[in-house]
Amino acid sequence: MDNDDKHVLVTGGAGFIGSHTVDLLLASGYSVRVLDNFSSGCVANLPQHEHLEIVQGDIRSRDDVSTAMLGITHCLHLAAQVSVSRSVEDPYDSATHNILGALNVMQAAAQAKVTKLVYASSAAVYGTPTQLPLGEETPLQPLSPYGLEKWVDERYADLLASLHHLPSLGLRYFNVYGPRQDPHSPYAGVVARFIDRMLTDQAPVVFGDGSQSRDFIYVGDVARANLTALFSAQCGICNVATGQRIDLLELIDLLTQLTGCLLPAKHLPAKAEDIHHSYGDPQRLADWLSLTPQWTLREGLSELIHDYHQTMVRHTAPPLIMNA
Repeated sequence: MDNDDKHVLVTGGAGFIGSHTVDLLLASGYSVRVLDNFSSGCVANLPQHEHLEIVQGDIRSRDDVSTAMLGITHCLHLAAQVSVSRSVEDPYDSATHNILGALNVMQAAAQAKVTKLVYASSAAVYGTPTQLPLGEETPLQPLSPYGLEKWVDERYADLLASLHHLPSLGLRYFNVYGPRQDPHSPYAGVVARFIDRMLTDQAPVVFGDGSQSRDFIYVGDVARANLTALFSAQCGICNVATGQRIDLLELIDLLTQLTGCLLPAKHLPAKAEDIHHSYGDPQRLADWLSLTPQWTLREGLSELIHDYHQTMVRHTAPPLIMNA
């Protein structure tokens, strides 16, 4: 099957990870259809392209999903409610997106007999680590409704593979960062929030003592993993991680070097749902998809800071006045 014969549906394609993946798919010669309700995604994230179709719709609607799946050969399911704290506050609403919505996509993909379904899972399924690094066979004990919902998605995908022969690969993303992540959104990661504050001469806010560590992976590497997974023969579960961790105080030190902001961090009480340490084992990513992350943390942060400055210039530039 040539690239011209492959038609990819990306749910949540106007969002942070989705739009970067859409860019990569289009650059690689694939035809792409985006299904998004634009509750958090933005149409400005997407290019104007002859091989891109944008459909406004909601994964919680069976009709919207079934219509969007027509003529599709491969599906990347990213649409979700991704705020851990929001899932704690309103688990019912979160589950309608992350379980019922995901099930709509999986069922429609099975009925359409797509060649491959790739869907977003999360490191949140692991909960408090029993061992580090976290491998795909590590026992799961999610601490939030969000983590539980992603685990349920994995079980549904496994079941539908048996019942309907739906080939699928779930990608457990660790802490993804990069351009187009809105720092003011409830979905924003700590990197986006730190950079936004430090570039506006405000102290970064840390919940807890800052010794908690995370595995940060650049969105460009995640987009590569998404694309490769779509056209691979591998099915099951795979971490998308760097295999390295940095604590938040070290992250702030690095951002201080890159931004020049010297304000000390402001500490607030730790969040009950936060785990202390997390980083993933990327061996299966290398073995199954022949991928290793290309972006170092310093390189990725520098790119994000550059993009932030460019965005500020675009938003504050005076209108161009042409002389008569």
